[in-house]
Amino acid sequence: RVNELHETGEIVNGFVKSRTKGGMIVDVHGIEAFLPGSQIDVKPIKDYDQFVGKTMEFKVVKINPEFKNVVVSHKALIEADIEGQKKEIIAQLEKGQVLEGTVKNITSYGVFVDLGGVDGLIHITDLSWSRVNHPSEILEDGQTVKVVILDFDDEKTRIQLGMKQLEAHPWDALSADMKVGDKVKGKVVVLADYGAFVEVAPGVEGLIHVSEMSWSTHLRSAGDFVKVGDTVEAEVLTLDREDRKISLGMKQLSQDPWSNIEAKYPVGSEHTGTVRNFTNFGVFVELEEGIDGLIYISDLSWTKKIKHPSEFCAVGDQLKVVVLELDTAARRLSLGHKQLQENPWDKFETKYAEGSVHAGQATEVFDKGAQVQFEDVEVEAFCPSRLLEKEDGSKIKKGDNADFKVIEFNKEFKRVVVSHTGIFRDEEKKNVREQTSNQSSNKSTGSSQNEEKSTLGDLDVLAELKKKMEGK
Repeated sequence: RVNELHETGEIVNGFVKSRTKGGMIVDVHGIEAFLPGSQIDVKPIKDYDQFVGKTMEFKVVKINPEFKNVVVSHKALIEADIEGQKKEIIAQLEKGQVLEGTVKNITSYGVFVDLGGVDGLIHITDLSWSRVNHPSEILEDGQTVKVVILDFDDEKTRIQLGMKQLEAHPWDALSADMKVGDKVKGKVVVLADYGAFVEVAPGVEGLIHVSEMSWSTHLRSAGDFVKVGDTVEAEVLTLDREDRKISLGMKQLSQDPWSNIEAKYPVGSEHTGTVRNFTNFGVFVELEEGIDGLIYISDLSWTKKIKHPSEFCAVGDQLKVVVLELDTAARRLSLGHKQLQENPWDKFETKYAEGSVHAGQATEVFDKGAQVQFEDVEVEAFCPSRLLEKEDGSKIKKGDNADFKVIEFNKEFKRVVVSHTGIFRDEEKKNVREQTSNQSSNKSTGSSQNEEKSTLGDLDVLAELKKKMEGK
């Protein structure tokens, strides 16, 4: 009889005799069958004793002929009933249909609602027109809610529900008087590096881009200005009701620092600023929030040869500057640092004039020549290799001290070219010129007798020389 029940799936009455490990013992037609705890009900059972002594309906789900074991289930009957109810409910479902259900399970991504045997999911984004961090902020377990069917798959096993769709869209309730230029207040609901979303009306959010948070040209993270939960005041910059987009600005509520720039930073005025960042061609210095100026690398020092601005200063340093140029239309400020001091090359032009001689040291010697350092450390001269030769024929080496003659001075390019060889070679030329001059003087002051003797003497010398040459 039990084998027949297993084959046909017929429902049979059984008497729950006692509890046992993992379930209950049930009498079915005089045979002791096992009812696992998981097969009593669709819900987990805590109190097993409540079923002892009761007669219940069961289904024979498994038989082991070898050990003559019989397994029965009461849950299978409940599931069959639920499945029947499900089919009946699913057959009646339509998109847009409004139903009432019970909150069954709350997750981080949404809420499962029991529609009477069929479950549907309200995604977190469909709970409210306002932003929701977690569904538990809106609903709780067991709560009865009204929902609308948004969508389902072909078998209607996955049902998508919505709650916010039962309310009017917040944009429809937005004041028709709101316009660009209006000041609004709102709460920061979402924060990103590029900006903050502010709820200016229930379910209506506007974006304040980080570039609209401060007049400063140094883009930072929006988190440097606001945090989630802050109430902020802003100005409406753009309003698109069709696309439902609002952009807001905070900096517009404070005065633009460039509006009175000519009065605060006139050309020639001196200030102290903060080094913000470098480029290969210069240094950006912030004079105040929103006012930046550029010092070109050539305007950092009169004397230092700077390849990169980082050799001269560091980010965050306080640097004294003078305003060189001001372009209000382009919002561009040109600054200088070296202009705070007199140009030392003005006096060097006189001191190291071409032809002047100075003591110096060869600090570096290479194939093309040598770097020569004079007493003024700012002045570094170049001596070509061929002009490094000493009077004895050797060449000046690294570390040697010697005199050098300036043969070229260029103030604009801070170039000084010198020669060591030129010093003694000039002396040789000078001596030759002096000797030639003396000989000419002696000849012009002699008597006519001396001239005659010289002539005769010269003839004797020439005659003697002729004899020697003939002999050879």
